[in-house]
Amino acid sequence: MSRIEALRRPLQEDLSGFVALLRRLQVPHRVSEERDAQVLWVPVEPLAAQVRELYLRYPQGAMEAEVPTPARAARPGLVAQLRASWMTSALLLLTLLVAAVTLLGDNFATLRWLTFQDFHIQGEYLYFQPWLTSLEAGQWWRLVSPMFIHFGVLHLAMNAMWYWELGRRIEFRQGGFALLGLSLVFGLLSNLAQFWFGGPSLFGGLSGVLYGLLGYCWIFQLLAPTPAYQLPRGVLVMMLIWLLVCLSGVIDTLGFGAIANAAHVGGLAAGCAAGLVGGALARLRR
Repeated sequence: MSRIEALRRPLQEDLSGFVALLRRLQVPHRVSEERDAQVLWVPVEPLAAQVRELYLRYPQGAMEAEVPTPARAARPGLVAQLRASWMTSALLLLTLLVAAVTLLGDNFATLRWLTFQDFHIQGEYLYFQPWLTSLEAGQWWRLVSPMFIHFGVLHLAMNAMWYWELGRRIEFRQGGFALLGLSLVFGLLSNLAQFWFGGPSLFGGLSGVLYGLLGYCWIFQLLAPTPAYQLPRGVLVMMLIWLLVCLSGVIDTLGFGAIANAAHVGGLAAGCAAGLVGGALARLRR
């Protein structure tokens, strides 16, 4: 990930006021702890220079009325955000490519290579191959590839929007490879949960991964508060309410399609467990 060191301060120094100021200014940043120092990172060098200047003037933060106007223009453009969040961007690009080659689930010839189980069509029915048969043939990608499959534009747009929001937070706080690892683990566990409870079926989407990332940020933030994982309360409540609505069966009854509820619950449980471990370790380091 492209990142520039803007500040390096002792561990005992309280940076919370200055970090709060950066949040008010909407300056993208990440704070990490490295041995005996706190390091504040930003995506590009011009922004780092402005952050250093801002720190010299407001080391403890500033009141709303004191916020200097030049720093408000420091927010990077789309290209800079894409470079800073390169792993998030890459995974979303792969998702878009899969959506294109599968025609959003309508091209069964390509779709069958990415589903959890291989299948063939006979008449109006799909017949699924035992999933262990695919694994024995070396098709291990099927354990995670359903996370890239989407059925319809709305399904793709909503999942991509939320992954961009949650993925960037984790990538900026812990790096691109941490985001990749968490996404693959949550995708694997949510797919296994859906297959275990739902049986052979067509399922896919980033939703299970999203609930994993949501649970991770939620529990991590409770144990080791960090600006990157501070989600608006309404977002968490809305996502949990939507999960309960889906579990109630209302969406299926209204004819909007089947919901992979087990994948959502499995992803959320995995995310909360990972957040518990990650948050506890971060709390111990502090």
